[in-house]
Amino acid sequence: MDLRLQGKTALVTGASRGIGLAITRSLIDEGVTVVAAARNVDGDLKSLPAEAVAVDLAAADGPARLVDEAVSRAGGIDILVNNVGGVRPRPGGFVSVTDDDWLRTLNLDLMSAVRTTRAALPSLLERTGTIVTVCSVNATLPDPLVIDYSAAKAACLSFFKSLSKEVGGRGVRVNTVSPGPVATDLWLGKGGVAETVAGASGNEPGKVAAGAAAESVTGRFTRPEEVADLVVFLASDRAGNLTGTDIVIDGGMTQTM
Repeated sequence: MDLRLQGKTALVTGASRGIGLAITRSLIDEGVTVVAAARNVDGDLKSLPAEAVAVDLAAADGPARLVDEAVSRAGGIDILVNNVGGVRPRPGGFVSVTDDDWLRTLNLDLMSAVRTTRAALPSLLERTGTIVTVCSVNATLPDPLVIDYSAAKAACLSFFKSLSKEVGGRGVRVNTVSPGPVATDLWLGKGGVAETVAGASGNEPGKVAAGAAAESVTGRFTRPEEVADLVVFLASDRAGNLTGTDIVIDGGMTQTM
């Protein structure tokens, strides 16, 4: 299927690894000029023909500086992919999560997307662009192990639903994608969710990961490329009347209608 994205420009945050790197690759394969933002733009991102920008989106002024740079390099933004984020398991329970922990999580997992979207919106309105945000299954399946992350992602989901109603009549589509566990370093790498939970419970990381995979009816983690394919489709005109929608990709983990 031709997604008709040739010649478009995209800004992707959290683009240096995992889901963000897969999205960047997929957009480039479709002929999109990509401005790829991350705190560290070394590694695999350097091998791609993308405009890499090093930026800390947890800093209050980071998103605006990033968008200015993206517009300067690419001439404008047709597609915004908010992907940056992070999760830290809280095996000590709710009382172990300090105010600073809450603020760090809300700043990275909610406010980075809010600020980047606010800065990019004038260009997106001018070019009748699209916004796709990588949310999380925890937005609707809150988990005490990631209590602050779940709350931030629920707020993120609500924000983009509201925004879709404001800008849909002006030609900008706004959608979210909510993955369950994905086979990336965030879950499976050193210091990732599986290793952190295993260390707190006296278990083995492999067994923790296997238990998480077993919660899906497919019995496996989603691959980052599968999330990327969905994001790129939503960014294209092939999804031209799809807005205000959250699409869950979790291998059947969510069992509600």
